[in-house]
Amino acid sequence: MAEKVLLKGNELLVEAAIEAGCRFFAGYPITPQNEVPETMSWRMPQAGGVFIQAESEIAAINMLFGASAAGARCMTSSSSPGISLKQEGISYITAAELPCLIVNMQRGGPGLGNIRAAQGDYFQAVKGGGHGDYRLIVLVPGTLPELYQLTMNAFDYADFYRNPVLILGDGILGQMAEPVELTPYEPILDLPPKDYVLDGCKGRPPRVVKTLYLHPTDSLVQHNLHLQEKYARIRRELNLYEEYETEDAELIVSAYGVPGRIAKGAVKMARREGIRAGLIRPLCVWPFPAAPFRKAAQTAGRFLVVEMSFGQYVEDVKLAIECRRPVAFLGKGGGWYPSQEEILEEIRRLSSKAQDPASVKGSV
Repeated sequence: MAEKVLLKGNELLVEAAIEAGCRFFAGYPITPQNEVPETMSWRMPQAGGVFIQAESEIAAINMLFGASAAGARCMTSSSSPGISLKQEGISYITAAELPCLIVNMQRGGPGLGNIRAAQGDYFQAVKGGGHGDYRLIVLVPGTLPELYQLTMNAFDYADFYRNPVLILGDGILGQMAEPVELTPYEPILDLPPKDYVLDGCKGRPPRVVKTLYLHPTDSLVQHNLHLQEKYARIRRELNLYEEYETEDAELIVSAYGVPGRIAKGAVKMARREGIRAGLIRPLCVWPFPAAPFRKAAQTAGRFLVVEMSFGQYVEDVKLAIECRRPVAFLGKGGGWYPSQEEILEEIRRLSSKAQDPASVKGSV
């Protein structure tokens, strides 16, 4: 068994990325993810890779376009306002079907907001924050061991589907520390050859990586249809989530990221009180794992969604269960953190309401 190390989340994901073969990083400082470029500045050269502190977030994301087109496993990281600046480049990279990893350690917003953890970037991440009909694969680890493993997996997902992957974390995940075993990287997918890489013709026909389709015979409609077919395939093949005590649950609690970890503790406390609560915690929110929610809606009477925003993730939960059950909401934006006790109190309140059929009327 490998020795465990104590690292911050921001430092840990650097180790995971380098272990997975990442050899190019371009980024720009912003709290609360500054330990990522700081650690990359000395770890990437040690690994034989390239570290660049770009002049801006816009420059950093466009550097990834070039690095990925050249065949490198590459990544960038930022926090909420910085990710907003990257949106045009993310749209370009997705249109060109270039694999890369983007990390967002979210902070409170809108605007410059504050440096406390938040989850207000959910719509930006899963609905396509830039222009055009595109999608990112969005992973949402809730613990540091998950962050380590999902960071390595992210590069495989990116290469396999030729699509950018976003790790949607928050300031808590980036700044907290816990012991983690640094396991060796092992591919989780049979990766295809990178037959798009711009590495010189060398006797082969030339290759072109582009996102502009103006010629009548070079249809942007056809390219979009191709992308949508790929997204449909990703929806079929990639569903990552944890279920806890859902078999007999009358109330399903759902949260992602660090709030999901906190909510699991609240569900355990509720179970000790005899309340039949369960938890569904996604590890990937695009594609959204709708199946366990639909299954739970067949037996559970109601749902409770917890998130560190004023209500974004809750909409996908409602869509997943097709509004067949009432969905309560517990959340605030701008840097509010849920406690186990707050979630437990809401579970108790909803559990008592569940015993009164008249109380279902008027639920959100």
